[in-house]
Amino acid sequence: MTHPVLGDVKVSPGIRSEGQANGWCRRRVKKAARLARIARWMNGRVLETGAIVEALQTLIEPGDAVALEGDNQKQADFLSRALVQLEPAKVHDLHLLIGSVSRPEHLTLFERGIASKLDLSFAGPQSVRLAQLLEDGKLEIGAIHTYVELYARMFVDLMPDVALVCAEQADRQGNLYTGPNTEDTPTIVEATAFHDGVVVVQVNEIVDELPRVDIPASWVDVIVAADRPFQVEPLFTRDPRLISELQILLGMLVIRGIYERHGVTTLNHGIGFDTAAVELLLPTYGERLGLRGKICRNWVLNPHPTLIPAIESGWVESVVCFGSEVGMADYTRARPDVFFTGHDGSLRSNRVLAQLAGQYAADLFIGSTLQMDAEGNSSTVTRGRLAGFGGAPNMGSDARGRRHPSAAWLEMITRKSPTARGRKLVVQIVETFHKSGEPSIVDTLDAVAVGKKSGMPVAPVMIYGDDITHVVTEEGIAYLYKTEGMEERKAAIAAVAGATEIGLRADPGRTADLRSRGIVATPEDLDVRRTEASRTLLAARSIDDLVAWSGGLYQPPALFRSW
Repeated sequence: MTHPVLGDVKVSPGIRSEGQANGWCRRRVKKAARLARIARWMNGRVLETGAIVEALQTLIEPGDAVALEGDNQKQADFLSRALVQLEPAKVHDLHLLIGSVSRPEHLTLFERGIASKLDLSFAGPQSVRLAQLLEDGKLEIGAIHTYVELYARMFVDLMPDVALVCAEQADRQGNLYTGPNTEDTPTIVEATAFHDGVVVVQVNEIVDELPRVDIPASWVDVIVAADRPFQVEPLFTRDPRLISELQILLGMLVIRGIYERHGVTTLNHGIGFDTAAVELLLPTYGERLGLRGKICRNWVLNPHPTLIPAIESGWVESVVCFGSEVGMADYTRARPDVFFTGHDGSLRSNRVLAQLAGQYAADLFIGSTLQMDAEGNSSTVTRGRLAGFGGAPNMGSDARGRRHPSAAWLEMITRKSPTARGRKLVVQIVETFHKSGEPSIVDTLDAVAVGKKSGMPVAPVMIYGDDITHVVTEEGIAYLYKTEGMEERKAAIAAVAGATEIGLRADPGRTADLRSRGIVATPEDLDVRRTEASRTLLAARSIDDLVAWSGGLYQPPALFRSW
C-alpha cells in the first residue's frame, strides 16, 4: 500500500475487534454499550437511587479497573456500600484504584472475591485488616503509592474503566459542585472521562442551580442521589488537651533549631500531635523569639483547627489546601485573604495541585513516622500494620526539578561549586520510644520483612534516608544534610536516638565532635530549656479555646466537643 507519509511500504493493519467498524474507538464503543445497558434506570444523566446495585452490576464487567473515591477524608460510601453487594459470580476480579482504603467494605470486596488487585496510597483505619488479607493471600497489591503518583498513573498505565466518585450537589444536566472537600474528584473524573471510561457520581442532593460548577456535565455520565451525605472524616483535627510536654519540647526544637535557623517561610506540616504542637507554639514561643513575619508565612496544608491561633495572630499569609476539615467551612469562608475560595465563598481544595505545591513551592516538609532505621529511612509499614504513605513520600522528597531559589533552599548547599543546587528541607520527628515501649529507631525497618513476605520488588519505605535533612527527637536535632558519608550520617542519628539500642551504641567522643561541628545539637545547644516545655506555652489548650480564637466560626464535630 502507499502510506501518505512513508510512501510505498508494507504497513500491517491494526487488529480490529470482530464486527467493530472503527478499531480505533474500541473503548468508546464499549462505553456506549455499558451505558445502553443501564438506560432503563436513567432519566437523562440521573440514575434511580434504588437501582444502584443492579445498575452497577450491569455496568461493571469482570476484570475492570475501578477507581473508587476513597480520599484522605471524603468517601464515596454510598457507591462502595452498593459495590460490595454485587454478585461475585457476575462481577469479579476487579482491580481497585483507591487513594485511601478507609471503610470496611473496601476490603470486604476482596473477601467476597469481587475485587482481587489493589493499588492504593493510604490505609490508616484498615491497616491491620489489610495486612492480614495480604498475608492470607486474599488480595494482590500492585503498589503502595504516594497520592500524586497514583493519580498520575491513572493517566498512564492505570486508566480506570469506571470511576465511582462523590460530590455535594449536581444539577440535572450533570454539572457538579464539590464544595470545600473537592480533594481528588476532578483528577479521577478527568482521567476516566477523557479515556472513555464511565463516570458515576453520588451526590448529596440534586438541585436546580449550583453555587459554582467544579466539574462540568460533559465529564459526567451518571449521577445518583445518595441515601445520606457522603462520609467526611475530621482527619486533621487534634485536640490540644492531648498534646504532651514531650511534644511541646519537640515543637520548641523545631521552631528554634530549624525554622528560625534556616528562615523557613513556605512549608507543609504532616498530620499529628507533634506538628499540632508547633502550630500552637507559634503565637507564644515563636512570638517571644520575635519570629512573626520571618518564618511560617505560606502554607500547603488542610485547614488545621490548630492553625487558627497563628492565623488570628497574623502569622499566616496564605494556605492552599489538599481538602477541607470538618467544622472549618465557616472559618475558611470568613478568611478569603488566607484561603483559596470560590465566588460563592466556599473553600476550593485540590489534592493533586496541593501535592505539587508541597513538592515544588514549599521549602520544608515535616512529619512523624512509626519507624526509622539507622540510616534514616522511615516507614509507617510495620509488622501487622500496612498503613501506606499518603502524600508524605511526595512532599518528603527533594524536588530535583526545582529551579527557583529561596533562603532556606540555598541554606542546604554544603559544597562550593558554581553549579551547586539547593535542597528541600525534609524533617522527620521521632519520639525515640512508642507508648508501648517499643523503640522507634531500629536497625532494620519492619517494612523490609513485610515487603519480602508480600513479594514486593522493593521494601515499602515511606521516606528514604538520603532525602531527609533533619531528624528531631527529644534528645536534639541531627542535621543530616551536613554529614559526609553514611558512617557519619549513622553516627548523627545515633547521637539523638536516646536509650534505644542504636542510641546506646553511640560513641560519646564522636557525638561531642558532631556537636562541635554543628551536625548534632541538643536542646541546651539551641538554648531550649526543657523545663519550659509546659502546656501553658500552648496558644490553645482545648477545642473550646480554638473555637474562642475563631470567634465562634469553627464548629468542631460532636466527637471533639466538651459541651
